[in-house]
Amino acid sequence: MIRQLIRSYVVLVAVAIGLFTVPVAFTLTAQLRGDTEVSIEREATTMALLLGNGDTASCQALEQMADAYARETEDEVQVTATEQCATDLPRPRRDAALAKALDQGKATTDWGSDFIWGRDLVITVPARDDGQVVGAVRIVYSTSGLTQRLWTIWGFRAGLAVAVLGVAAVIGAAVARRLTAPLRQLNDMASKLSDGDLTARAPVTGPQETQTLARTLNQAGERLDTLIASQRIFVADASHQLRTPLTALRLSLDNIADGVDDDFVREDVEQATAEVVRMSRLVNGLLVLARAEAKVTAAEPLSLPDIVVERLGVWRPAADERGVTIALRGEVGDRPLVLASPGHLDQVLDNVLSNALEVSPDGATITVRVESRAGQVVLEVLDEGPGMSDAEKSRAFDRFWRGQGLTGRSGSGLGLAVVKQLVTDDGGTVTLADAPRGGLCVRIALRAAQRGTG
Repeated sequence: MIRQLIRSYVVLVAVAIGLFTVPVAFTLTAQLRGDTEVSIEREATTMALLLGNGDTASCQALEQMADAYARETEDEVQVTATEQCATDLPRPRRDAALAKALDQGKATTDWGSDFIWGRDLVITVPARDDGQVVGAVRIVYSTSGLTQRLWTIWGFRAGLAVAVLGVAAVIGAAVARRLTAPLRQLNDMASKLSDGDLTARAPVTGPQETQTLARTLNQAGERLDTLIASQRIFVADASHQLRTPLTALRLSLDNIADGVDDDFVREDVEQATAEVVRMSRLVNGLLVLARAEAKVTAAEPLSLPDIVVERLGVWRPAADERGVTIALRGEVGDRPLVLASPGHLDQVLDNVLSNALEVSPDGATITVRVESRAGQVVLEVLDEGPGMSDAEKSRAFDRFWRGQGLTGRSGSGLGLAVVKQLVTDDGGTVTLADAPRGGLCVRIALRAAQRGTG
């Protein structure tokens, strides 16, 4: 926007310069041309009067005047005269202008070009004696001096125009930055809000329109902050209120099972206990997802390889029990940084590795790969399980959906939903693809952060 405003200022100034300076320059050029023409024609007319007198004194005066004029101006004076006033001056060639002067007694002016002028200005003036044309005087005036003066006129104005445009650009930049300062402040506030800083507020400054917009955004930020705080309180209360009765119910069922001798009653109690366990697991998954949706924190530069190495260290013992190998590949040594909220990547990796380990057969390999790609850092987790069809991939991120190959019977169907929520909150994307060995590839693309950011 600043560049557009500067361009607008410069264009307006350029149009103003064009409307005022160019006509003035053309007027000065026309005036220079007219003054020169009048001056040369006056000199030629004076010499024609001397030539028309025809006496010896006038002829001598004509030669002296022509010689002095030629020495001073480096121009050439040509004379066509009768025998009564023979001179040593050069004679003009016979052309239309000379014929018009001798035959019709009319003076002619030839600039050599319709556009500005040519190399020479040629003025031919008839000489009369008692009304009778007795000769003609022609002055061939070199226009090199005029051309130099013309370049001076236009060059000065061109330089002045460039200087004015430069000043206009500088002033325009200062004015544009001042005008757009409230918009930049609003943009900074919006960026902080998108990064999770709900305490960000914009100063109410600038024109009335930007002040109104700032107040509206501030009110929206306050309302969002209130809603998120209320949701966090609800999640905390629900976590306590739901878990406690379920735990008590399970303990009661365990006590009943210990004191029952009837096999049919014991079977019913065990079935009820299994349903309570399933409900507890479902409630835990819902609470994790609710926290992921409610918790809004500012993203920070984090070392993705460090987090990956830490979580792999936690999951390797469980993998070793089944003979599953977890291999880390890619740009681990470079330690690329990503923008993410603290704790999000830990939960994402735990969910993805849990799913990969559950579907991997004994002795399989889970490959974790980290790569940098065009402003992003991509994390891939590849397993050697049964994989998923295209239809299953399209539903894998739905809540409570459980694929047989991905989550098995013990899953709640919320793991990938939590992964997508956390990754999306950090401005990233998560997709599913086929692994080279027939399993599933979970590809997570996160925003790359520059070192020293934050």
